[in-house]
Amino acid sequence: MLTIVPTPIGNLSDITLRALETLKKADKILCEDTRQTQKLLQRYEIQKPLLSYHEHSSAEKTADLLELLKEGQHLALVSDGGMPLVSDPGFQIVHAVLAEALPLEVLPGPSSVTTALVLSGLPIDSFSFLGFLSNKGQRRRHELEALAEREETLIFFESPFRVVKMLEDALAVFGDREAAVAREMTKKFEEILRGNLSELLRDMTGKPRKGEMVVLVAGKWRKSVLPKKGECSTHNAQRAT
Repeated sequence: MLTIVPTPIGNLSDITLRALETLKKADKILCEDTRQTQKLLQRYEIQKPLLSYHEHSSAEKTADLLELLKEGQHLALVSDGGMPLVSDPGFQIVHAVLAEALPLEVLPGPSSVTTALVLSGLPIDSFSFLGFLSNKGQRRRHELEALAEREETLIFFESPFRVVKMLEDALAVFGDREAAVAREMTKKFEEILRGNLSELLRDMTGKPRKGEMVVLVAGKWRKSVLPKKGECSTHNAQRAT
């Protein structure tokens, strides 16, 4: 069996009991970065063979893993954080497993998408996750233009090195909608910025941030839901990981 195992997006205490049981029982663990996964396993005193499996893994590597599954081995697939396959590697092996009619199991667990959505204060009745936009300016604007008429909350992943440019493009395409940026969620320096796109852009330009970013933008015609203060509100949560 192949089991998809979500892992914490930051705070290692967010692992589920079922995920730990699965990792302890698995014959081998497939992971993006063995060093990152080893930190989690060491925290919970789990010793298992680790196999590197990432977006650059070859078709031959996938075929070798299928043979292990056919031999009766139990493989667990993890990402560096969150649900595997969601803007992370793993689709190739899952597709191959389904094509071979081999057993597949998916465990529920941490997700930066839904965590950021609830933290944002934006409407959650309808939303779309769009992953990473293009790192090319013109193409990114075209991608945003294709989303301009959407009425649900829009959720993106973004690099800290491109987030200001992305906010500039979003403001130009969408207008000054309500938005939020969630940074380093569940980690020691978690920070949530809420406000209009212009306010977020001004804050992020004046004080550049590092870390993993989730950007959320209200859909078209959405009624204002965030408090109006003339500047973006910031929430910091310092906690141990």
